[in-house]
Amino acid sequence: MGLSENVQLKSYNTFGIAAIARYFRTFDSAAALSEVLAMVTDKDLPKMILGGGSNLLFTGDYNGLVLKNDIRGIAVVKEDNDYVYVKAGAGESWHGFVQHCIAQQLAGLENLSLIPGNVGASPMQNIGAYGVEIKDVFHELEALHLQDREVVHFNNTDCRFGYRESVFKKEYRQQFAILSVTYRLRKQPQFNTSYGAINEELQRMGVQDLSIQAISQAVINIRSSKLPDPAKIGNAGSFFKNPTVAKEKFEQLKAAYPELVAYPAGDDRYKLAAGWLIEQCGWKGYRKGDAGVHARQALVLVNYGAAQGNEIYQLSQEVLDSVAAKFGVELEREVNII
Repeated sequence: MGLSENVQLKSYNTFGIAAIARYFRTFDSAAALSEVLAMVTDKDLPKMILGGGSNLLFTGDYNGLVLKNDIRGIAVVKEDNDYVYVKAGAGESWHGFVQHCIAQQLAGLENLSLIPGNVGASPMQNIGAYGVEIKDVFHELEALHLQDREVVHFNNTDCRFGYRESVFKKEYRQQFAILSVTYRLRKQPQFNTSYGAINEELQRMGVQDLSIQAISQAVINIRSSKLPDPAKIGNAGSFFKNPTVAKEKFEQLKAAYPELVAYPAGDDRYKLAAGWLIEQCGWKGYRKGDAGVHARQALVLVNYGAAQGNEIYQLSQEVLDSVAAKFGVELEREVNII
């Protein structure tokens, strides 16, 4: 089977943006992907790996080849006294994988429940929530180089994880297809309830015996109350990163805005809550046509139905400009712009 042409991508991205891919093909193994790449005679044709489509914004049609990753499978590859190493295909649903591990009493992912997208995106974005990031549980991944079609292994150091960053978002952007990811999960949990919202939700739930199941459910409850369901309102979750500033800048802002929401980030730096900054600029609940800022969480930009990608992008730029003008703080987009 060859490549499909002029494929509508609206159902393949959680923003629900209408965009046409010049060529499209799914793959469910490294061999299948290699076979597809071998049939592409135009070596300069742009190529894009698509997973769950939950962290990207199409601002126009894609004049290249979109390769949809459908590699599945979950397996224990090894274990020791303290850890179990679980390998998952990059095309597995992230939340489904988290729930699978919790059902097996394997700890470490519970704080990352209900994050949309697929397994393959987890190291690419170094996804994180409620005090946990992928780098904390990551062991290794396998990826296929799109040019020479060789499988390469990356360990934690190789990935160069940062805040919502990895080597795959910068130096190796669009150069690799992640095939599988292996996580190092604990046999005995180390509960992370450092975020106040989790403790408050656990109390509301009446939890007396703490467990990874309870923490997962608390996270699911919190996320469901704050974030819109992409199946109902198009969105890509948090659109902006929380910025970090030097101590001097933090103190200036705190003096001017005593209600400023911020957290120590080490090295005399502070992480500011981007949602709070955006809300203070009056964007929360804003809507222009079908592009808007969510009414309950200002970090989230939404498509109410028929917004175009460039309309969402323009709105994001206006938000960036207003925060810079009011606070002197440069926000950065977390979502990948295509």
